[in-house]
Amino acid sequence: MGRELVIRKLSFWAFIAFLVAYVGILSMAMFVFQFGFDELPCPLCILQRMGMMLASMGALYVVVRALRGDLALRDLAMGLGLAILGAVAGAAMSIRQILLHIEPGDPGYGEAVMGLHLYTWALVTFVVVIIFAGLVAVFAQDLVPVAPSTPWLRIVAWVVVWAFVATIAINMVVVFAEEGFNWVLPDNPTKYLLFG
Repeated sequence: MGRELVIRKLSFWAFIAFLVAYVGILSMAMFVFQFGFDELPCPLCILQRMGMMLASMGALYVVVRALRGDLALRDLAMGLGLAILGAVAGAAMSIRQILLHIEPGDPGYGEAVMGLHLYTWALVTFVVVIIFAGLVAVFAQDLVPVAPSTPWLRIVAWVVVWAFVATIAINMVVVFAEEGFNWVLPDNPTKYLLFG
């Protein structure tokens, strides 16, 4: 196996890691903080989750096209563009929320994790996505992902794809339960409006 093919296969797994990271982050936000600690996401939190999902759609597009065997350089560019757009939109929401709580003495929204609130960590992830997508774009010609040919590795990749799709679906249901049939979500939600 040539060096170039190894690099292109590693590129595929980097996009899989991208998806796994956001499945983990979105699942933690939902199952641990929202359900476990009863911290309902505010409108900006929901928009940040949407930014994460949009950014991940870029990685999803690249992975699925690679698994189907028809990923071209233009498809990689499309996936990277989606990732960057999602990350920039999410970063704007994160920065907005950080600025809302920047005054000294402001406790912030929700519990802090390792000294930073979730919206600050969200900004960190968006910056990482922008850097990742930028680096892949710079070396795109050499980094067009190639999916594995080993059956069990392909199954692992498809499991990650469907885990991401399930994460989006669950988030949609949870947001609908929180917002109900209202056009506007309260700034500091305290209950699921669909049920109350």
